[in-house]
Amino acid sequence: MNLITFQELQRKLGGRSRSQIYRDLEANRIPRPIKFGSRLYWNEADIDAAISAHAG
Repeated sequence: MNLITFQELQRKLGGRSRSQIYRDLEANRIPRPIKFGSRLYWNEADIDAAISAHAG
């Protein structure tokens, strides 16, 4: 499992803003992050699957 940071997630989603990403989370367009301490990480494979699902 490859985990990515918030900044990497922003780049992967084409430079979306923090507020746009949180709106995507609320609308279940992207999966919830995994929290380690105070930092958030996303499973890159889950993000790739979400991008593919919403691309079509």
